[in-house]
Amino acid sequence: MPSQIRIKHEGYPWIENVIKYIIQRQNEDGGYTFCQGTESNAQDTYYGLAVLKLLGAQPPRIHRTVRWLRDFPTEDLYALYYVSKALRLCGEPVRRDLADRILAQRLADGSFGTIDVYVEVPSEFESTFMATELMATLDAAENVETTIDWLLRHQNSDGGFGAYRRSNLRSTFHAIASLRNLGYPVKSLDGTVTFVRSCEQSSGGFSVVPTSSTSYMEDTYCGVLTLDILGQRCMYPEETASRILKSQNSNGGFRRSVELGISTFEDTYFALAALQKLGRLKTLSES
Repeated sequence: MPSQIRIKHEGYPWIENVIKYIIQRQNEDGGYTFCQGTESNAQDTYYGLAVLKLLGAQPPRIHRTVRWLRDFPTEDLYALYYVSKALRLCGEPVRRDLADRILAQRLADGSFGTIDVYVEVPSEFESTFMATELMATLDAAENVETTIDWLLRHQNSDGGFGAYRRSNLRSTFHAIASLRNLGYPVKSLDGTVTFVRSCEQSSGGFSVVPTSSTSYMEDTYCGVLTLDILGQRCMYPEETASRILKSQNSNGGFRRSVELGISTFEDTYFALAALQKLGRLKTLSES
């Protein structure tokens, strides 16, 4: 481990293992990949930097990371999002022409993508969430009412959000976070807290829909963060924190579920971000 990374969490070796897991997967070009021996990619580079940020750890060879990010092609919204967010974590300014590039992708109905998404995409509102995150960073508030109205039209009678009147927790998180990014008073929304709580499990974690008993890391992340945005807290914080920690693999990273799975940077970030909101994570500077 590089000498500049000092672990002050005595009694918390799992945190040191997380940092090792991330740093050992930085490539020579400065980028990161969760799968050692493969090329760097923008998504893992962002999540790797975000994990180190959550833990208060300084990323190694950051000048190489910045150079790699600046050379990475940003031809779509996803690349724009991950590269821009990663550069900010490196202390680099966001390019001012980014706002025009984002707004150029907004459709007439206010959305930033189709609601008919592939199964690999977390939710039909993810692209809108990414766009509004970057817009908020740039303080670009042009014609936000159209996007707000489009999102609100997808709130369902159970208080959750989802296309075709089918709510799920991932879509609800992306919709609520997007509305927050656009300055909408999300705490005034009727029924959303009730829907999120219906996905919360007494054994810890959250499910994607109330009728499911399966808890994946992304659903727990979405549940914890949605409640936080709405000014609420988990009903079962100890159980949820325990379930998250049981999902750490021997290499230091976190997997998608307690039962099985390989470590990924995305799941590791989801785990640590949820633990932080649950008050179970301290940064190095606080130790």
